[in-house]
Amino acid sequence: MLKFAQLIAPGAIVPQLRSTQRDETIAELIDAIVASGVVPDSIREELRLKVLERERKGSTGFGRGVAVPHVKHKAITRMTAAIGLSQRGIDFNALDKQPVHSVVLLVSPEDKPEEHLQAMEVIFKNLSKETFRRMLRQSATAADVVQLLTDADNQQLPA
Repeated sequence: MLKFAQLIAPGAIVPQLRSTQRDETIAELIDAIVASGVVPDSIREELRLKVLERERKGSTGFGRGVAVPHVKHKAITRMTAAIGLSQRGIDFNALDKQPVHSVVLLVSPEDKPEEHLQAMEVIFKNLSKETFRRMLRQSATAADVVQLLTDADNQQLPA
């Protein structure tokens, strides 16, 4: 079973996003994944453009303060994700028109669609829980986020 904590690239947690706009937030999270060393710098811009193209087709701001932008790319060898948090909120053109406070950016290999679906399932299973969303939004540090993901993976969160 895929674990949420295993998806997150080491160092790709941004507890206080600088940006308040969708496009800059996506760039900030891609930079975090690149900085973690999991994704090559050479595809940074291509990833950014692919994610934005996906957003134009339909917002990944699913409501309840969360967004899950995602992209598949042939140069990605292992699935990875970044998490960004915003106290102020980001205009993500979300379905419920509310600001987004928690963003999970998923980057997947193009040739492993089943892994991508599994990852999306794990992410949504957690983000659909009110307690998880609240605790994620209250996380002040990357360590807080890692602890929350680990607790969620071990089903140690209050319902």
